[in-house]
Amino acid sequence: MAQLKIILIFGFALFIAGCASVPITHRKQVTLVNEYQLIQSSQIAYNEFLNQNEVVNPYNEEAMLVKRVGNKLADACKEFLSDYGGVERVAGYQWEFNLVNSDEINAWCMPGGKVVVYTGLLAITQDENGLATVLSHEIAHAIARHSNERVSQQILTEVGGSALDVVLATTSTSANSIDLDQLIFETYSLGTSIGLLTFSRNHESEADKMGLVFMEYAGYDSRQAVGFWKRMSAQSTGSVPVLLSTHPADATRIASIEEFIPVAKSYVK
Repeated sequence: MAQLKIILIFGFALFIAGCASVPITHRKQVTLVNEYQLIQSSQIAYNEFLNQNEVVNPYNEEAMLVKRVGNKLADACKEFLSDYGGVERVAGYQWEFNLVNSDEINAWCMPGGKVVVYTGLLAITQDENGLATVLSHEIAHAIARHSNERVSQQILTEVGGSALDVVLATTSTSANSIDLDQLIFETYSLGTSIGLLTFSRNHESEADKMGLVFMEYAGYDSRQAVGFWKRMSAQSTGSVPVLLSTHPADATRIASIEEFIPVAKSYVK
C-alpha cells in the first residue's frame, strides 16, 4: 500500500509537470501546492519579517528608487506575460517593494510579489541599472514559481504518502488548508534573518535568463547586468554574500549571462 501511494504521488507530480511550464525557458515543472494558498501564507511571513526588521522610510531617496524600479519591472513583467501568454502567473499578485536597513548583501521576492532589498546591497548595485538587474532576477523567481517547486519537493521528500491527500484537499482557503499553511510557514523558517528557501543552481540560472528579458521589457539594457555580477563576484572574495550562496557569480555564470543577452534583446522589437 505504501509503495502504491508513492507511485500515485509521483504520477500526480508528472501529470502536473506535463501541464505547466516556465515562461521563456519552457521548462516543465512540478508545483503541487495551490498557488493562492502559497501567496496568502507568504503575505503572513512577509508582514512578520517587516515587523521584526528596520524598514527604511518610504520617502527616503533610496527606498523610493527601489519602489520605482520595482514597480517598473512589475509592469513590464505583466506586459510580457500578456504578450507571450501566462498572465495567470501574476493573478493575485500585489507587488510591494521595501528597503530594509541591514549590512547583508541580499534581496528576495516572495510569492505574490513581496520584495525586500537590503541596504547593504546598494553599494554593489551602484545605480538604477544594477538595481534593475537584482530586482528582475528576484521577480523572476516568483513568476517562475520556484518557491512552489521547492515546497512541493519538501512535501514529496519529507511528508511522504500523506501529502497527496493534503494537496488534493487544498483548493481554497478553508479548514483543510491549515496544515498546508503550517508546512509552508515552517519551510520558510522566518526568524531574525530571512530564511527563504534556497534555490537550486538551475533555478538561479533560470532566474538570470528571465530577469534579462524582463529588464529589456522595462526599457533597461540587459548588458548592464554583466557589470553588476562582476562586482558581486569581486565582493565574494571573502565571505560569500547570501545572494550568491547557491550560485556564485563566477566566470561561468557571467559567460552564460553574456551568451543569453542577444536572446533577451530579441524579445523586444
